[in-house]
Amino acid sequence: MGENIEVPGVFRIQDALRKADELELDLVEISPNAEPPVCRITDFQKFLYEQKKKQKELKAKASKIIVKEIRFGPNTDDHDYNFKLKHAERFLQEGAKVKAYVFFKGRSILYNEQGEILLLRFANALEEVGKVEQLPKLEGKRMTIFISPKKKK
Repeated sequence: MGENIEVPGVFRIQDALRKADELELDLVEISPNAEPPVCRITDFQKFLYEQKKKQKELKAKASKIIVKEIRFGPNTDDHDYNFKLKHAERFLQEGAKVKAYVFFKGRSILYNEQGEILLLRFANALEEVGKVEQLPKLEGKRMTIFISPKKKK
């Protein structure tokens, strides 16, 4: 077990199966696409357990990206703006991305310049804790901006 066994000739698989039977273990194909295919004599249940464990470790190391949304109107008041700014600051410090958008209802789409100014002011205020990932962009009745957190030193 653990040593490489190269059996010349046509009967490689039969010899490997016989050897696995002698050791009362399983013949596990590790790399079927290799030339010749790579097999290992091991306990199959232990092999599956180790694979699951590796997958779980990789999944735990992968970072999950959280996107928090903040909604504005084109004529958002200063108090509401400051309140939402504090929330966005906290979200960025926690490591979440912030998607801020101005929603235009009915004829308020005429004030899309106001919405853009509002979002740029918002991004400028969050410059210390986050960086702009995407500048304000009008999509239908929404103007959105994405801000991602700055890397901690």
